[in-house]
Amino acid sequence: MMLWVLLALTPGIITMIWQFGFGVLFNILICVSTAVVAEALMLYIRGRPIVPFIGDLSAVVTGLLLALALPTLAPWWIPFVGAIIAIVLAKHLYGGLGYNPFNPAMVAFAVLMVSFPKSMTVWTLPQSLIPSGSSFADLLPYIFGSSPASGVVDAITAATPLDELKTQLGLNKTVSEIQSSAIFSGISGTGWQSVSLAYLLGGILLLFKKVISWHIPAGVLSGLFAISLVFYIFEPGSTPSPLFHLFSGGAMLGAFFIATDPVTAATTLKGRFIYGVLIGLLTYIIRTWGGYPEGIAFAVILINMTVPLIDYYTPPRVYGHK
Repeated sequence: MMLWVLLALTPGIITMIWQFGFGVLFNILICVSTAVVAEALMLYIRGRPIVPFIGDLSAVVTGLLLALALPTLAPWWIPFVGAIIAIVLAKHLYGGLGYNPFNPAMVAFAVLMVSFPKSMTVWTLPQSLIPSGSSFADLLPYIFGSSPASGVVDAITAATPLDELKTQLGLNKTVSEIQSSAIFSGISGTGWQSVSLAYLLGGILLLFKKVISWHIPAGVLSGLFAISLVFYIFEPGSTPSPLFHLFSGGAMLGAFFIATDPVTAATTLKGRFIYGVLIGLLTYIIRTWGGYPEGIAFAVILINMTVPLIDYYTPPRVYGHK
């Protein structure tokens, strides 16, 4: 199952590297390698067999999902620390695979976001918007701990469309005025729209191979779409369209690859849909009124808490009983 998840993530990984440069690849290499080493070390300390648990690829998937959620210009120690948090604290502290109540990758992301907000908000511009004469190579010193000329950083970096939209709305600008910026194009943001489509393609592959069921992705996307549609109808000038929310940030990645984690998600079919809807609603609430521009990670963690309650009140019908 984990191998199919890795294969389904491939279109999104390739698109992210194409749109935002090789910082994505650095995040992946650091996160995945650190996660695998931390997994082996914890298994050794706990006296568990190492090869079978490493071979199930769960640590690789955790590291990869964290890496894809991190900014493309995160310093090297951000993915390193995040992978350790995900494997050691969010997974093995609770007993290892199958016992963790919270999604490990999202726990790590939330801890990093709260602890290091400046380092967690440095994103490169999409490659199509980088000024001529500049390149991602100019920013490698930033990733590996030194400081390039500030002019280089200012020329190649920018806020994400979600962050920019939230900031400018706070300055009483209209959505149409904000979206006239070059970082917005199509129905969402330059670069982000194609990344979201790539994750959607990978999610459809998982559905086709029956690795995941449709209930959670449908719940997340319908919950996010429904609440954003309501506010878009009543406040069109100060609220982006529902499609903007669906194809911005980590909505598609969260719906198909993060919320569907078989360990931390609801288990009943009706419960899975409810679980997904709650994540979609809470994601919109955090994006719109919360302190962070993206709400997927925090929404998943908070709704993970409700899983026992959801499963308790949505049991499948037992054969022979009403």
